[in-house]
Formats: sequence, structure tokens, C-alpha cells
Amino acid sequence: MKRIDKERVLLAVAAPVLALAGAFLLTALVLVATGKQPFDAFSIMFDYGLKSDSQVYILNKATGFFLSGLAVAIGFRMNLFNIGVDGQYRLAAFFAAVVGGALTLPGVIQIPLIILVAMLVGAAWAAIAGLLKVYRGVSEVISTIMLNALTGIIISYLLVDDRLGELDKDTNIVATPPLPDSSHFFTIPAGGDLDPVWGFIVVAALAGVGYWFLLGRTRFGFDLRAVGRSESAAQASGVNVKRMVLTSMLLSGAVAGLVGMPTLLNDSHQFSNNFPVGVGFTGIAIALLGRNNPVGIALAALLWAFLERGANRLEFEGYDREIVGVMQGVIVLCVVISYELVRRYGTKRQQQRVGAELAAQARKNDDSQEVTA
Repeated sequence: MKRIDKERVLLAVAAPVLALAGAFLLTALVLVATGKQPFDAFSIMFDYGLKSDSQVYILNKATGFFLSGLAVAIGFRMNLFNIGVDGQYRLAAFFAAVVGGALTLPGVIQIPLIILVAMLVGAAWAAIAGLLKVYRGVSEVISTIMLNALTGIIISYLLVDDRLGELDKDTNIVATPPLPDSSHFFTIPAGGDLDPVWGFIVVAALAGVGYWFLLGRTRFGFDLRAVGRSESAAQASGVNVKRMVLTSMLLSGAVAGLVGMPTLLNDSHQFSNNFPVGVGFTGIAIALLGRNNPVGIALAALLWAFLERGANRLEFEGYDREIVGVMQGVIVLCVVISYELVRRYGTKRQQQRVGAELAAQARKNDDSQEVTA
């Protein structure tokens, strides 16, 4: 049985703990500077976040956050910065809603078809950035930012009355045709008068297991991580770097296509201008905080949903809603700093350990030579 390296585990846990502690400390200082009591604000957030209806809200909200974090993490493991998850998931949800609203098929066919369309659209949109990087050397950061802007233009052009949208005269909101009842995903009762938990949380969990297995237990995952560590070394060992870059972008885009499915299939059942924006960018922070590990990403997604829920209550209690945005931004900053500090400490400890082992081996060799003499 493989022995667990306790020091390595402690270092892995230390980074997010330091990040959260630093974020809460800095947020407390901001609250004090604005004349507010930090402990009262944190108490309000925790009390409200632990209520039953808040827990349901957090689980539902965290489902999309988790999938967004997975999509970003796939790129991170490849040393790619897919900043276009937001555009990929919105375009995927839009076309999935269009296809789903135009068909009336049995649920066992309709729902998988909608999900498949979303994944294909997300993968195709991400593939553009992958192709530009592989064949033209264009940074994926630049290309995905431009594609995000292009996504908004395409949706704005198509989501109008008499094209792919329908105008609701009562609300003056333009949206895609509503999905038929057969397209509504199952829900999990939460008991009492509480809203149900969205059933797509099951799909998100399966996606997390698939991510763990693919990247940690397959040859493909090993090659992907090898390219992320060193492209030249991976290429020298026979890995097709260009193909791996393109494949990882396709996978990242396909998972990004799932991000909007909890909202589409469990909540809104149509795409409109009110569809959530910014979830893809939230995924970057969640992937960083979760260290690209599916369990860590899940915990980070729950934390982010908890903070958003707390923001609603803080505003009601007279606090500035933006304080939660400050907290989230500080968390990201603290994550970067704490991970770098922990990485440097870990490297120093490893160097000291190797040095001690070499010194011990040298003494052992000297002793054996003296005995022989």
C-alpha cells in the first residue's frame, strides 16, 4: 500500500486555508474602515447560509459553478488559460434552447439531445481558439476573450423576435421558445415547502468523477499533464503536443457547454437576456481555489455560492452588497499569493530533504570505506 506523504498533504491543505484566512482578515479590515462591525457581518452571513432554503439555493448555484471550474481546470492542467468558458457556455445554452424548443420528443431522447447539442457547440467554439493556437501561435487568452465578445454579438443578433426569439408582450422580454415538459430535468425534493434540489447536480457529480478518472487514471491524462509540465519533454517522449492542445480545448469547451444546463433544464426552460452572465469567469477563481482537484473545486463552488447567498442578506441588513465582491476578489488574490508562498516553502523543504539524504549517503559511503581499509 502506498504510504501517504503527510507533509505533502499538509502543504496542499495549507494554501487554500491561508487564502481563506487572509481573505476574511482583509475583508474585516475593509469593513472596519467603512465603519461596520466585521463579526456582525460574518455572523449574519453564516446564520443565513445555514438555513434550509439557503442550503438548497447553495447546492443549485454551486452546480453550475462546479462545472465551470471543471472546464477551466482541464485547460489549467494543460497549462492553457481558457478564459472563454463564459462565452462557450452561453452560446451552447442558447443553441441548446433553440433546438430543444423546436422539438417535441420523449424525454429520454429530448434531454440527452439538448445536452449533446450544448456540449458540441461549446467544444466547437473552444476549438477555434485551439486551432488558432496550434496552427497560428495565437494565445488562447487573446482568442477566447475575442470569442467571448463575438458570442454576445451572435446571441444579440439571433435572439430577436421573428428570428430565433419570441417576444413576450406582457414582459417585453425576448426569449427562445420554451422547452416542452418532456425536456424538464428531474428534481430532488428537499422536504417541506422548500424548493427542490436541481437534478443536474447528479450530472455534475458524474462529470467530476469522469474528470478525476480521465486525468488521473488514463494514458491520455498522463500525456496531458506531461505537456502541461513541459512541452519539449513531452514531445521528446513521443507525445503529439499539437493534438493534445486541441483535444484539451475541445474537452474544456464540451464541459463548458454543460455549465448552462442546470439553469436551462431545471429552472428557466428557455434562454433570454436574463440568462446568468459571468459564471465562466467565476470558474477561474473556483479552479484556482480548488487546485484543479475535483473535490477542491466542489468545495470552492459551495463556498462561492455561500458567499453569493450571504450577499443578499447583507444588503437587507444595511451592509453594502459589494462587500462580498470585495471578499471574492481578495480570495482570488490571496489564493495566488498563498499558493506561491506554499510552493516556495515546499521546494525549499524538498531541497533540504534531498541535501540531507545525499549527506547521509556520503557519510555512509565514507564509513564503509574506512571499515574496508
